Amino acid sequence: MTTASASIQMAAPSGLLSLGLFLVAVALVTLLAGSLWLGCRIRAHEQLPRPEEQPQLPPGGAVHEVREIRESAEIPKVDKSGHALTPYELAHSSRPSASQERRRWDEGGSGSFGSGGLGPH
Repeated sequence: MTTASASIQMAAPSGLLSLGLFLVAVALVTLLAGSLWLGCRIRAHEQLPRPEEQPQLPPGGAVHEVREIRESAEIPKVDKSGHALTPYELAHSSRPSASQERRRWDEGGSGSFGSGGLGPH
């Protein structure tokens, strides 16, 4: 037996290894097919909601989005000896703005953060 024929025999897959991989693949396909069958069977037995259980519109009709410009409320300053407020203790963090006009970007500004523009001159 030469070195070349020995390396070819070692590189050739054994029949037992091929059979093992085939059985693992068949088991995996069987498991996936079984889970699909069981899921379809469970879904077929589920009860659909009755029409009266379906969501209904409120009596006043559909609720629409409210757009308004808001300002941040001032956060109270705390003394060194005082108790610091937690976010849950801040009841209202914003209020409606006096001016409801949308702010626009400054002329010559970049328009977004970190865009690499020169900004206003």
